[in-house]
Amino acid sequence: MAPNDGHVVLEDVRIVFKNFAGKEGKFNREGDRNFAVLLDDDVARDMLADGWNIKWLKPREEGEPEQAYLGVSVNFRGPRPPLVVLITSRGRTNLSENECELLDWADIAMVDMIVRPYSWAVNGASGIKAYLKSIFVTIREDELELKYSNVPEIGSGEPLAIEGASRQYDYEGEIVED
Repeated sequence: MAPNDGHVVLEDVRIVFKNFAGKEGKFNREGDRNFAVLLDDDVARDMLADGWNIKWLKPREEGEPEQAYLGVSVNFRGPRPPLVVLITSRGRTNLSENECELLDWADIAMVDMIVRPYSWAVNGASGIKAYLKSIFVTIREDELELKYSNVPEIGSGEPLAIEGASRQYDYEGEIVED
């Protein structure tokens, strides 16, 4: 965690409750894109002391500690849309507002991000809400994705070269005409 005009850099973190599509649900209004990032205890304490809205998940099993997390809003409609980057073995891809929902289903290996603060005060209560500034999501690729990672996609403008396409095959038999 490193401050920069109030921004917080979180590296090699895990994200949960992903709703990059902004789908309506039990805890979400239609169109609200968001997720939560799990925090180490030290980072959570520091952010809580600074006024960030840190919450804790109850333990799944008795004896386990609570898990700190920070809810993060993803707002493409504001004055500063976030940078959302997908990292694979082929390189990086910047995702648009319409493409970022791919992260809801992606098998994520690692996440680095920067959140920016928004200070709020309502009816005597105040705090800091987290908005996504940038996120770099490294995808966990399976064996076949890695094996075929150098094959160009159809429509990418690159011709698909198939090895052995010029081979001559010998067939036994005779040609029969009608």
